[in-house]
Amino acid sequence: MRVLLDCRYVRTGRHDGISRYTVGLACALAELHPGVELLVSDERQLAALPDLPWHRVSAPTSVLEPIVARQVRRIGADVVFSPMQTMGSWGRDYALVLTLHDLIYYRNRTPPPEFALPIRLLWRLFHLAWWPQRLLLNRADAVVTVSETTAAAIAEHRLTRRPVTVVPNAPDPVPDLPRAPRTGALVYMGSFMPYKNVGTLAGAMPALPNHELHLMSRIGPDERARLTALAPGGNLVFHDGASDETYRDVLRGATALVSASRDEGFGIPLVEAMALGTPLVVSDIPVFREVGGDAATYVDPDDVHGFVQAVKELQDPAVWEHRSAAARAQAARYSWEASARILLALLERVAGSRR
Repeated sequence: MRVLLDCRYVRTGRHDGISRYTVGLACALAELHPGVELLVSDERQLAALPDLPWHRVSAPTSVLEPIVARQVRRIGADVVFSPMQTMGSWGRDYALVLTLHDLIYYRNRTPPPEFALPIRLLWRLFHLAWWPQRLLLNRADAVVTVSETTAAAIAEHRLTRRPVTVVPNAPDPVPDLPRAPRTGALVYMGSFMPYKNVGTLAGAMPALPNHELHLMSRIGPDERARLTALAPGGNLVFHDGASDETYRDVLRGATALVSASRDEGFGIPLVEAMALGTPLVVSDIPVFREVGGDAATYVDPDDVHGFVQAVKELQDPAVWEHRSAAARAQAARYSWEASARILLALLERVAGSRR
């Protein structure tokens, strides 16, 4: 079986969630199946990917995307897997599996700010109704998503007639490092989109004088000023784009990873923290309950006092040690190898059905 992985969403700088998902699955699939090849739109993407045969086609943001299948057909695959749902499928002669990570932008319509204006406008239009999503997903042979929570939402809104398979995210392999001496660090890793609700975390900091909120991602000056104003006297540490090494080092000694997000498709930082034995204090939303299990304390996203109390509970060494052990146990449920095995079985099924 000849498998093509659509790696055109791999970033040439720092990963975002879809980029990391693509690379994690590509590396694991390469170990499981000899017939894996890569689709890229920029040769620089290859630096993050395993050493496999590759083919260059047009970028996913190109005007050629609706008919990209004409380029892919010439390569001659049995099945193509894309980590997004927008891959063009008109004219294909191969099996196709698309991915829908979440339904966030139906409820939170502000598009990612890094997109160019025309793409942001199309993004808004796309999410004004359900039928464009249905059209795309129903043109595939099968659909992948990253959590049972999102799979249930897909079913609730009847977004596809195709079978939906959960292929979870996972933490990237890290060196087997011991815990660092415990610090008062509270770690937030994620964007500053409105639905991420980072203001609740900042608002808790004045009541947590022995803790610092480490904000790992790049941040604009206006958002930085807003969060600072919400935390008078609180300790905010702006990393403005921490490296993977800095992020890991702060997590190794942190009291907790924190998130007040109102909506997620999975929550990769949760498993990254748990893999290092760091407990979680996160918003009480279904997907966080699915991913965090017993390793987390769950708080209403707008309950500043609740976040303060949950962090203070972890000041008890016995409570912290119990949650840390639970974090490692929960993280062990997620690995790229396990996810790749689920995906490979699906690809074999749809390729066989197509034949």
